Amino acid sequence: MLFIPLPFVVTILMGLLLWQLLRKREAGNRTDQFFIVLISIYMVQSILLGLRWGYEITAVLPLQILLASIIAGLAYLSFYSLTVADSVQALRIKKIWPHLLPVIVVFSLLLFRRDLAALAIIVIFLIYGVALLWLAYKGPDVLIAARLDGVLRSYRAMQITGLMLIGSVIVDLLINFDFFWSGGHYSPSIILVTNILSLLFLGAAAGVALNNRTSDENGGEAEPASQVVSTETALTTEQHIAIVAELDALMREKQLYEDMELNLKRIAHRLRKPPRHVSEAVNRCRGISVSVYVNNFRVEEACRLLRETDEPVTQITFASGFLTKSNFNREFLRVTGMSPKAFRSQMVASDVRDNASN
Repeated sequence: MLFIPLPFVVTILMGLLLWQLLRKREAGNRTDQFFIVLISIYMVQSILLGLRWGYEITAVLPLQILLASIIAGLAYLSFYSLTVADSVQALRIKKIWPHLLPVIVVFSLLLFRRDLAALAIIVIFLIYGVALLWLAYKGPDVLIAARLDGVLRSYRAMQITGLMLIGSVIVDLLINFDFFWSGGHYSPSIILVTNILSLLFLGAAAGVALNNRTSDENGGEAEPASQVVSTETALTTEQHIAIVAELDALMREKQLYEDMELNLKRIAHRLRKPPRHVSEAVNRCRGISVSVYVNNFRVEEACRLLRETDEPVTQITFASGFLTKSNFNREFLRVTGMSPKAFRSQMVASDVRDNASN
């Protein structure tokens, strides 16, 4: 009977995920390449894991270690590309080359001091894990290139990736303790299980972030770059209020929330303000993130459509700016405390009572 190691099954699952994401990918879009390469490397790593522990082919171990050094930096670059106003800049070699240094160090250690390569991986994962959590510390609005309809999912994916990198460090320490305590009796099982789970979670996190990246890197009807205010000086309360007032007008008069590909970068272009200033203004004046702010307008529009039309809920989902029904239902429940169908039923019942009383 042919034995198929579990990591190979994980590879197939990630392959299906990547295939689905590539089907949705806009032709010529280059800024999602980090995530695509990242998921692809996860797949290769999973294959190597299956060869190592499924068929006991130990010759793949150096390649596993080398790929691990690539994964940490690539994971950081993938999420970092969602935080910059010009995502194409993140693809330039001057942004990438510093993250090649850990790979060069690990490669050198594999050639000359293989006993130190595992320690180097621990340090690399710890550094990049902390770096990702530091990005996450700035809040969801830091992901300016992520679609507002899914920015919270992308934000959670970034947090999970950072925690998983740090978790790998903890697992490595447990393995070292196991070798010290029992001579490594439990280490093979620990390595196999934790690696499979890590690859599954990391692959899913990268897929979520890639799926929630906007496909239009030009920002729709954005103002010319020369007209965008680029100053990063601190703003006064009055300036924050002015930004929010302008944004309110843009939402109500232009119905900008109906754009399903809307993100913070695109809003900033329309306002001719840096994304950080827009985020700070909304947080300071409204006490919420930009994604919640926009979704509040979307839910308000959905309520109007549910109350005034007979359109199906699915159609109203897209008409109000939501890309997925699951996110629509979640945000609608958050704002109104009920489901869209319950809201419509309540409105119908209210109208019947009003007509009867008249």
